Amino acid sequence: MSNTAAPAPAPATNFLRQRIEQDLGAGAFDGRHFAGTPGDAAHHAQGPLDAARIRTRFPPEPNGYLHIGHAKSICLNFGLARDYGGACHLRFDDTNPEKEELEYVNAIKEMVQWLGWSWGDNLYEASSYFDFMYAAAEALIAAGHAYVDEQSAEEMRANRGDFGKAGVDSPFRSRTPTENLDRFREMRDGKHADGAMVLRAKIDMASPNINLRDPTLYRIKHAEHHATGNKWCIYPMYTYAHPIEDALERITHSICTLEFEDQRPFYDWLLNHLADLNLLARPLPQQIEFGRLNLNYVVTSKRKLRQLVEEKHVSGWDDPRMPTLVGLRRRGFTPESLRAMVEATGASKQNAWIDDTVLDQALRADLEPQAPRAFAVLQPLKLKLTNFADVFGSNDHREPCEVAAHPHKPELGLRKFSLGPELWIESEDFMEVPVKGYFRLFPGNKVRLKAGYIIECTGAEKDAEGNVAAVLATVVPDTKSGTPGADAVKVKGVLGWVGAHEAVAAEVRLYERLFAEPQPDAGGRDFIEFLNPNSLRVVQGFVEPSLAGAAADQRWQFERHGYFVTDRVDHRADKPVFNKITGLKDSFAK
Repeated sequence: MSNTAAPAPAPATNFLRQRIEQDLGAGAFDGRHFAGTPGDAAHHAQGPLDAARIRTRFPPEPNGYLHIGHAKSICLNFGLARDYGGACHLRFDDTNPEKEELEYVNAIKEMVQWLGWSWGDNLYEASSYFDFMYAAAEALIAAGHAYVDEQSAEEMRANRGDFGKAGVDSPFRSRTPTENLDRFREMRDGKHADGAMVLRAKIDMASPNINLRDPTLYRIKHAEHHATGNKWCIYPMYTYAHPIEDALERITHSICTLEFEDQRPFYDWLLNHLADLNLLARPLPQQIEFGRLNLNYVVTSKRKLRQLVEEKHVSGWDDPRMPTLVGLRRRGFTPESLRAMVEATGASKQNAWIDDTVLDQALRADLEPQAPRAFAVLQPLKLKLTNFADVFGSNDHREPCEVAAHPHKPELGLRKFSLGPELWIESEDFMEVPVKGYFRLFPGNKVRLKAGYIIECTGAEKDAEGNVAAVLATVVPDTKSGTPGADAVKVKGVLGWVGAHEAVAAEVRLYERLFAEPQPDAGGRDFIEFLNPNSLRVVQGFVEPSLAGAAADQRWQFERHGYFVTDRVDHRADKPVFNKITGLKDSFAK
């Protein structure tokens, strides 16, 4: 079954597309078949290939939450499969039982689907291939391509050499295949402690590529696995397991990030030897590397993200300041904006740093045409209309006002609210002594209350400390928006406002970048030192009554302030919580 997937914009060409088109044009994967017999791991891994012209895969390790860098890999692999009539597999590389949890498995599935992709029937786990991987290891041993090494970890590290010095053969490297098989089976049967020995490939200890200096294939770990329980006490290394998984699933293009480029010779060495032993079918998968997504002001190392959580610099993996997909979702980012960002940044053979504003731009482009508008006051200051009763006959009167929910989407209808004698406005909308170019409220100046009346500021009330407690103004009669008198008085300032009688009190969380430096972990620096102390500011504000009873995970543009979303976790209809997603393109300075 092929994947169902997010709709495709017109794709930009890149080297990955060129490679795939070249392979398809040359018939590189025509007539693929299985080695092995029905019922074995190789045959069972995948059904007929004619349903998919290419096969890609997204292979996360279930040891943490996905982050923004994974979004690029997800969209590239699923998107290429969609565009070329293929299939993309979701595969869990669960080869490390000590760090993997079902929580992460479920979270990864949820985020792939949230991004708009479906793996259809193509859901796999590396652990389901453990029997085949073990049999392949025995075959390599029997053919003289692998041996059991009983050196300590320190000895192996020292004997491996470095970029300027060749490695030294292990004293156990000359064992016979029979001796190695006996020892390997002892490892399997639990007769040795963790770290006592490992299985290594026998390649070339003098290779200039250190990854070919007899890499480890299996290690002993007496640990329960979340999928296989206690069946195994030896587990394959990721670099051994991953190529086999690709081959068993008949992946055509194994697309990964650039740090795996030096591992490609071992990837090819392993698959070719297993094909020569008639355990895998040719043609074999091709590993192709692309430059990873690096965003300024962001760290994506799982270890460092875990440190942020465990040391409580953030509230959790889904903290809206985190670059995890669950964090970005809670912040209010849309899957459409993340897919657009991936498409805009393209795919290349070089690692590059991208400014994080690229993501904000993609988000605004998605939200601007669809997010309904609303008034919100985040730094409230009381505005008293001192002649309200004279104009409307009573201070108990409520003058109805309305404005479009979206200026370009009439189908969204109207927002309705009312004017009373007391309002909430932003504290920055009043200055006793205005600076040059200030067109809001100051004594003697007139402004328009958006969707309401023109008012004239007459002064302010102050508290005992001399601070402004309330702004005073008068309503200019017959100037209501939408009436013939609306243009009778010309003003330069227009204010958002919320009637004090119907304002909805709300907690508003104002987020900025988590780090104050563009590359906080560059050069091995302690990235914690560059945390932005102002990355979260919580204010108590007011929103217009149309937002009363809003459900979680709904987005608005708060006029003048930016885009906001009701928090997925803490928001309740009777206790609203809004997260700031991003600001507007325009600002007061502009």
